[in-house]
Amino acid sequence: MASDDKFCIYAAAAVGSAAKRATQRLEKSRRKRERYEEVEGEPSTPAAARKPSGLPPSLRPFDTLAAGAARFFPSGGFPLPAAPPSIITLMAFASRAVSGGYLLMAWIEDTDNGNKRECALLENGCPKALKTSLDECSTQPEVPLLRRKIEGNGALTYANILRSRNKFADAQLLYESILEKDKTNLEALIGKGICLQMQNQLRQAFGCITEAIKLDPFNACALTHCGVIYKDEGHLSEAAESYKKALKADPSYKPAAECLAIVLTDLGTSLKLAGNTEEGIQKYFEALKVDSHYAPAYYNLGVVYSEMMQYDLALNCYEKAILERPLYAEAYCNMGVIYKNRGDLEAAIACYERCLAVSPNFEIAKNNMAIALTDLGTKVKLEGDINQGVAYYKKALFYNWHYADAMYNLGVAYGEMLKFDKAIVFYELALHFNPNCAEACNNLGVIYKDRDNLDKAVECYQTALSIKPNFSQSLNNLGVVFTVQGKMDAAASMIEKAIIANPTYAEAYNNLGVLYRDVGSINLSIEAYERCLQIDPDSRNAGQNRLLAMNYIDVGSNDKLFEAHREWGRRFMNHYVQYTTWDNPKDTDRPLIVGYVSPDYFTHSVSYFIEAPLSHHDYANYKVIVYSAVVKADAKTLKFKDRVLKKGGVWRDIYGIDEKRVASLVRDDKVDILVELTGHTANNKLGMMACRPAPVQATWIGYPNTTGLPTIDYRITDELTDPLNSNQKNVEELVRLPDCFLCYTPSPEAGPVTPTPALSNGFITFGSFNNLAKITPKVLRVWATILCAVPNSRLVVKCKPFCCESVRQKFLSTLEQMGLESLRVDLLPLILLNHDHMQAYSLMDISLDTFPYAGTTTTCESLYMGVPCVTMAGSVHAHNVGVSLLTRVGLGRLVAKTEEEYVKLALKLASDISALGELRMSLRELMSKSPICDGSKFARGLESTYRDMWRRYCRNDVPAIRHMESLRDQPPLSNEIMVKFSGQKNNIDSEQLNHQTQSQINGVTVNHTLSPKKSSYEANGN
Repeated sequence: MASDDKFCIYAAAAVGSAAKRATQRLEKSRRKRERYEEVEGEPSTPAAARKPSGLPPSLRPFDTLAAGAARFFPSGGFPLPAAPPSIITLMAFASRAVSGGYLLMAWIEDTDNGNKRECALLENGCPKALKTSLDECSTQPEVPLLRRKIEGNGALTYANILRSRNKFADAQLLYESILEKDKTNLEALIGKGICLQMQNQLRQAFGCITEAIKLDPFNACALTHCGVIYKDEGHLSEAAESYKKALKADPSYKPAAECLAIVLTDLGTSLKLAGNTEEGIQKYFEALKVDSHYAPAYYNLGVVYSEMMQYDLALNCYEKAILERPLYAEAYCNMGVIYKNRGDLEAAIACYERCLAVSPNFEIAKNNMAIALTDLGTKVKLEGDINQGVAYYKKALFYNWHYADAMYNLGVAYGEMLKFDKAIVFYELALHFNPNCAEACNNLGVIYKDRDNLDKAVECYQTALSIKPNFSQSLNNLGVVFTVQGKMDAAASMIEKAIIANPTYAEAYNNLGVLYRDVGSINLSIEAYERCLQIDPDSRNAGQNRLLAMNYIDVGSNDKLFEAHREWGRRFMNHYVQYTTWDNPKDTDRPLIVGYVSPDYFTHSVSYFIEAPLSHHDYANYKVIVYSAVVKADAKTLKFKDRVLKKGGVWRDIYGIDEKRVASLVRDDKVDILVELTGHTANNKLGMMACRPAPVQATWIGYPNTTGLPTIDYRITDELTDPLNSNQKNVEELVRLPDCFLCYTPSPEAGPVTPTPALSNGFITFGSFNNLAKITPKVLRVWATILCAVPNSRLVVKCKPFCCESVRQKFLSTLEQMGLESLRVDLLPLILLNHDHMQAYSLMDISLDTFPYAGTTTTCESLYMGVPCVTMAGSVHAHNVGVSLLTRVGLGRLVAKTEEEYVKLALKLASDISALGELRMSLRELMSKSPICDGSKFARGLESTYRDMWRRYCRNDVPAIRHMESLRDQPPLSNEIMVKFSGQKNNIDSEQLNHQTQSQINGVTVNHTLSPKKSSYEANGN
């Protein structure tokens, strides 16, 4: 026997033995399921029934195969020899008992010539002849070779085996050979019909099945296959009728029930898509009545109920679908969508996780998971856990690496964490994957603005507007940049467009108020702030900016300004919980911890007055802790920090930290006396002060009036700025320092004092470097009177808005109306470098202070540069700062009490150029030796005041506690904001604002868009 043929014998024998064992298991399973042998497989979707699974109707011939093999291997084992090189694959086999002998069929492949050979082996124990043919193995059926050996029921059985092996063409030939002899063979007709159906020859298949039904109208198998053909051709109603007939013929015939459930479900979906939802639901219930375990019917009911927003019913249906089919990925996905839309993000994520465990590459579920994780990240971030929020955003990108919204929200989070480089990266990525993300462009602009890259900021805002022309936030923010640049006309245009785009955009009105303030239109400014408050009564920016603006025009004749501050303070305090006990030991003489909180520890007006105490405090007895909220540190910030640390103090950067957390930090630091230096100016930390984290709290330097906060005990001042007989009311108790309440530290970049310019010019130059908000029409009238009385005199005024031509023309025309020619006026824009700014004082001979709101830093700069200043006393703190400064320097003679006296003092100074020159050259030394510049003496007086405050606290004499107790006896606040509102503009329907946070910069609000781009995808129910 040839080695190849011998291998075929061994292989066939082994396969026969294995097949026998497999047959026993399959037969047992088949009997348990009680499935009919002609319809196999359970449909998995409503769209189509599964193809036959390949299970044969009968595998009993394998018993014969194994028995035949046993004749050659009596021991029962079938050891296979090593396959010869030319034999690599056993392709197929079949068996049949013939005349007491055994026939084994095998396909082998000859690797030498690529041909396949059909071997008929072991007939009566002897090998048959071997035949080689490539065509026979690849295209021609094997049945003609066997027809002479397979007859009767054996042919039918073998045909069924071939069909079960998906050899439909071969099986069809056998069925046809059977039908040639017996056209009424029902099983052969059905088998042939099935083979034709599986080869997509539906017409011929339908003919065979129809013929079978004619022979036996109650044959459940034929009726069921007729329904399958109808369904394949899209005739769902006819298919349903055929299945129903099958069940009527044999109610226990499960394949018919299963197929009917499928087609009823498909009918329900078709009706739903056609708009007949109720009829569709009825079909789904009919399907479940036929087969209560059919999962897709439950699933599609869930889809319909979801679309009808009956989410409880939908969830119930999805759960039933999963109960019947535990690996139903689409059901898990759709449950996740419902939970997400309900706001239960954790449950939604759990559903998506189960879905992806079943189907790891299910793209819809992965996208939905990314959306849910992004929303959850935003949720936990807003609750205060920004790090966890970032973790969720990153996890979202794991599921959808090109999800732009997750990248965008990562940019927002990193921006809030002050990690601006990372924020920029993720905003840029968001734009890469979603070029229409105007919000990312907007937020990039905010970062670049904060970095003083104004040109880049403008480019980003303009890009955002090219994407979304009516994007109110970018219109507003572009207006903010133009305001900072002094381009007032362009700024006003942008902000007004923002308001037109969104008439309820409260912060745009706030920014419009800031713009009006900067150009000196205080009344318009206050109206804009009040309009903002009308829209948003809790707008912190507008509320505080309004109070600041009112100081510019308050003449101190009534309590209106005080009441506005007190009302604000009462409302503001309600947003915070106050500490009422402290662990600080009540030892009157122990070393104290003094905290200073401010955002202005950089080259800012306040910095010139806080440097003295930071430098000259006795740190052994008055340990200093600085809480710095500086937005962008500069060289001066670093100098302050280095000085505090070297003296044994503590420096804490608190920018970007929630004020309640800062209050907790102050409390942990055991601060005894906490002093805030900002008042109602930009980036203040009055929210922290409202928590009352320290047992003694005070306000100082940065604001000329009461804060209105009952939680602040003291306002630090002096007897000249706030005289004992002053009628100005304060929520805080006033404490007066021994000399001036300010100590000025000149800039080292100031440069030398130059001779008075009148000596070389031959005429007097008056000047002022105060902001336009302080230069009221009344001030201009007095100034015009002075210049008109001094022949050839000139006026030089410097402020930021003068880079705008319309502002310049308005200012000059106002003076011309008052009799002063515009040719005699020089208007200078903002000078960026501090040295150049200080040297600009060399242009003037006499400085004219503003009223009623007097200058502070500008007065000190003027005196230090040798320029005498004329000021006017008033009735409140803001009016009298110049009085205190000039008096302590020794120039009290330059303080006027009336406008007429103000004019006379200016004219007197201008009348003696020689004396003016002498005063100029001696004024710096005079100032340097005065209490105004004596930092060491000032610090001792301040420390003495702190000690008095502390001793009062140790005696339980605490002003703030009395203030807060008095509030309990007052009636509750009304729901209406207690301000007089300006007339309303025409009401226009507003659009919904996105969630935002505001970063106030110099009283201007820049808006960051934070809301994620939410979307959801629901898996198709069909």
